[in-house]
Amino acid sequence: MPARTVRPADPRVSVVIPARNEARNLEIILPKLPPVYEVILVDGNSVDDTIATAQRVMPGIRVVHQTRKGKGNALACGFEAVTGDIVVMFDADCSADPDEIPRFVQALVEGADVAKGTRYSLGGGSDDITIVRNLGNRGLNLICNTILGTRYSDLCYGYNAFWADVLPEIGLLSSELPKPSDGSMLWGDGFEIETVLTCRWSAAELAITEVPSHEKLRVHGTSNLNAVTDGIRVLKSIMHERRRAAIGRSEVRRAAMSVVPPATQLAAAPAAPLAAAGAAHGGPLGTPVAAAAVVGLEEDVA
Repeated sequence: MPARTVRPADPRVSVVIPARNEARNLEIILPKLPPVYEVILVDGNSVDDTIATAQRVMPGIRVVHQTRKGKGNALACGFEAVTGDIVVMFDADCSADPDEIPRFVQALVEGADVAKGTRYSLGGGSDDITIVRNLGNRGLNLICNTILGTRYSDLCYGYNAFWADVLPEIGLLSSELPKPSDGSMLWGDGFEIETVLTCRWSAAELAITEVPSHEKLRVHGTSNLNAVTDGIRVLKSIMHERRRAAIGRSEVRRAAMSVVPPATQLAAAPAAPLAAAGAAHGGPLGTPVAAAAVVGLEEDVA
């Protein structure tokens, strides 16, 4: 994991809210948000007055239009617009408790790279999750932990926060990629985004703290989530992320080997040329060039 710059003790918090036809819910939830540096609404081509309502209730809100479809793309568009130090992922349907935001921020200030919400720890819970979804979440969580060697308690929960400086390591799909011509969604553009993020935080070896969170009932409207089809996308995403992480590790090892001379040359080479060789590769001899490890990989797993 690369060295971090010094992070502020009093960070600027950016709240990113993806929304599609959530005008009535935004009217309720936006006034309840604590004072933050910026609130970014990502509109998913709403046909109601989502944008007008948000701007009326919160005049300073920033509005971003998503470029494809799906919650994953909406979040990626919002993340690209962030100018604060900390990013908070916040749902527009009133299910997320705004009073918990300081708890997430505190976990980050105390040393975590990511504060991951969980409904399955002391202090957490859900008023919304059904028996079927609960069983599905637990099953997918077990599969993810088994396959990727992680220890998460709530894989698919979308209430999370992280330092903005880790965004380059997550490698989400760019908002500028074109829409698929067949009308489908790219991997990572759908509800599997929580899984993709969780897997990539782990692959990047970020410090992750789970934060207890209580999920409330949606107030207005119905969820766009489909337990079966989106569950399948989550499962496929776990397998994609496993392969992506394996390829990344392989590329890093290959890059490291390419800057280390054979043992016979190492034994015979004088110290000065060796030091020069290390400097030519941007760091000490043997330092992996991690930035080149995943070139083209996103297209391969998308």
